[in-house]
Amino acid sequence: MIDLHCHILPALDDGALDLPDSLAMARQAELDGITTICATPHIRDDHDVQIDELPARIAELQGELDRHGVEVRIAQGGEVSQLGADGLSDAHLRAVSLGGGGWILLEPAPGPIDAGFGELVGRLAARGARTVVAHPERHAGPDFEPLLHGLCERGCLLQWTAAFLAEGDAGTTSYMTKLAADGLLHLLASDAHSSHGGRPMRLGQAAERLRELGFGALASWSVEEGPAAVLEGGTVTPPVARR
Repeated sequence: MIDLHCHILPALDDGALDLPDSLAMARQAELDGITTICATPHIRDDHDVQIDELPARIAELQGELDRHGVEVRIAQGGEVSQLGADGLSDAHLRAVSLGGGGWILLEPAPGPIDAGFGELVGRLAARGARTVVAHPERHAGPDFEPLLHGLCERGCLLQWTAAFLAEGDAGTTSYMTKLAADGLLHLLASDAHSSHGGRPMRLGQAAERLRELGFGALASWSVEEGPAAVLEGGTVTPPVARR
């Protein structure tokens, strides 16, 4: 499995506290069957992440994982804030794309997703970047589903947090079932920040939940084929959800 959204780089944003924390996160991922993790630090004003330093930080963490025998690969990425995306140069936008393939993990501004988000998606597309929408479940508001359909029509992929599905109550499960049936559930990712608490480095439980709900093909695609296609940077077409 591939995790496209994770704050695993140590002592950088609000993610892993230090290198031992990063190693523990990677070990947790390995136990779950995750083989590739996109390091997606926050790219926004309240975190001093230097994009030009990210390749070295990724290489350093990968070296430590290799030295400790943790069989997980760290891929490049970033969680780009809606509020700062326009200010990134084309080179920096490419540098924080997932796997370097040109897909941007775009974090909506606090509050409900609105029409301005879709307008930004259009501006990014004009610059050659495609959009994965990060954790839309945290940005519900008026006309939420029509707005999501509109983003899909613009070519966006929707990345839902695995724990939201795996640990949700009956109401959440019913809602996610409806979204999947309506073609509004594409990718699952952990959005894990630490091994000490919070969201776990785990995708398998959420994928199994999708299988239990009758979406077997989507369950595999959302954590395997879909993320792999994103990293490759090509055109990505989610499967039609069938129960």
